[in-house]
Amino acid sequence: MSEPTTDIDTLQERLGRVRQEVGKRIVGQREVLERLLVCILADGNALLESNPGLGKTTMVRTVADVTDLDFSRVQNTPDLMPSDITGTEIIRESGGEREFVFEKGPIFANVVLADEINRATPKTQAALLEAMQEKQVTAAGETYDLPRPFFVLATQNPIDQEGTYPLPEAQTDRFLLKLVLDYPSLEEERDIVNLYTEGGSTPPVQKVLSLQDLREIQSLVREVPVAEDVRDRAINLVRATREADTVDFGASPRASMGLVVTAKARAFLHGRNHVSWEDVTAMAPPVLRHRILLDFRAERQGLTTDDVIERLLDEV
Repeated sequence: MSEPTTDIDTLQERLGRVRQEVGKRIVGQREVLERLLVCILADGNALLESNPGLGKTTMVRTVADVTDLDFSRVQNTPDLMPSDITGTEIIRESGGEREFVFEKGPIFANVVLADEINRATPKTQAALLEAMQEKQVTAAGETYDLPRPFFVLATQNPIDQEGTYPLPEAQTDRFLLKLVLDYPSLEEERDIVNLYTEGGSTPPVQKVLSLQDLREIQSLVREVPVAEDVRDRAINLVRATREADTVDFGASPRASMGLVVTAKARAFLHGRNHVSWEDVTAMAPPVLRHRILLDFRAERQGLTTDDVIERLLDEV
C-alpha cells in the first residue's frame, strides 16, 4: 500500500468513530449503515429503498455531518427540471455590462441526496447520469467538474408507485449498491421514540473524518489485496446470474468490478488487510439485487432477487 499522511490504524479508528457518531441519531440499521459507508469508501452511488419514516434522509445527512462533506438535498417531483439539479445560466450585470454566468445547482456538493428519485421524469433522471458516472456536468456547451469526493445517494419508496417513473436500467446500473431498510425491532423502536420525544432537539454529532482522510481511505481501499481464487469466485458469481434458469437478464461486468471493490472496502472497514470470501458474500446482495431481472418462473415460485442471489452463492 502507498504511504498515507495519516497511519492506517488511525484512519480505521476514525471510521469506527463515524459509526459511533451516526449512532447518536440512528438507532439500529447497523448493516445498512455499514454498507452505506462501504459505498462511500468505494467512491460509488447508493440507492436506498424503504417504506416512509425509517430514517433514510436522517442517516444520509448524519453521515455527511460527521465526515465533513458538503450536503445538498433534491426533492424530486414530476415538475422538476434538469436545470433545477445541474444549474442554469443567468444574466448578471456588472459595470453597466451584461454577461451570462452559470449558476451552479444543488448537484455541486459532495453528497447529493436525491429524495424520491422515481418521482422525477425520465428527462430529469437522465440529468443525474453524467454526474453519477463521469463526476461532471455539461451545461450550455461547458463542462464543470463536480466536487470530489462526490456521491449521489437516492431514495425511493417501494409501496407508493402512483405518479412515479421507474428508473431505467441504465441508471440503476450506475448505483453501486441498492440498500433496503427494514422496520426496527421493538427495542429499537422504543429507543427511537425516547430519543426523539424526550430531548429538545436533534442529537448533536461531531465531525470525526476529514475530506483528506476520506480521500486517503478511498485510495487505500483500491490497494487492498484480493486472492485470485476469491476474485475468480466473485466473477463466477456474477457470471452465474446470466445463466440462472430464473433470471431473464443477468449482471454486467460492472457488477463484477463493484463486487470486488466493495469487498475491499468492507475488509478495510473491518480492519483487515485482505479480502475474504465473507466480504464477497456480504456485499453480493446489495451489489446484484438491482442488476438482475427475474423471469416468470421466479415470480411463480414467489422468489425475490435476494433469494436467487443466496441460491447462487450456495452453488458458487
